[in-house]
Amino acid sequence: MKKILMIFVLCCTSMLSGCLYPKEKVQQNVVPYEDQLQAVQTAVNTYREQNDHILPIKTRDMNTPIYQKYPIDFQKITPRFMQEPPGNAFESGGIYQYVLVDVETNPTVKLIDVRMAEQIRDLKLKLQIYRDEHQYPPFKKVITDGVYELDYKKMGYKEIPQVESPYSGKNLPFVIDEKGEVYIDYRIDLYDMLQKYGDEVKEGEDIRQLFVKHTPFVPVYSLPYTVKNKEPIFFK
Repeated sequence: MKKILMIFVLCCTSMLSGCLYPKEKVQQNVVPYEDQLQAVQTAVNTYREQNDHILPIKTRDMNTPIYQKYPIDFQKITPRFMQEPPGNAFESGGIYQYVLVDVETNPTVKLIDVRMAEQIRDLKLKLQIYRDEHQYPPFKKVITDGVYELDYKKMGYKEIPQVESPYSGKNLPFVIDEKGEVYIDYRIDLYDMLQKYGDEVKEGEDIRQLFVKHTPFVPVYSLPYTVKNKEPIFFK
């Protein structure tokens, strides 16, 4: 009965995703325009100046991953500080969630592609269905200590699920940790970033900062990475 319920939820989720993001709407709101980012940044700065350095953000649990922890609350900055949320914002039917990083010293507006969250959710639902029957995830091979590749055929996939990178447009794979949590593997993009900005990081540092510093996007659903021999590796 539980398996049937999970399949039903998965189907409903897929149907809902189609309703939330009609093809025409996605095509219109897929580009993160620089002027939209700057408009939100200006509104956030002005709100902060007029509210004793309080940030216009939604409350999130302390355990929320750092890159998802400070979503902007557009109800607090519209229409006083900007007329309405940008057209590509999730609140306007777009595909981006606007968030803040570096909130303690230099609150900066960045983006999350919410379609990635949908793909993660779909994979987790199928993984849960498998675990209901077999208890353990279908590990295929060890990538590094505590990080694994999944056997997708055992989960019923005909093709390996991947997610489109907001950085390069390349297809990125998923990985799973020993706790059964699913993550996006950004090593392909990090390798490219290290070719350009490798001098800015060193071994033992979390090199995801390169994404935050040099792009509009934050690396959501990611494990920490560092650099070794000029290549990205998982960092524990």
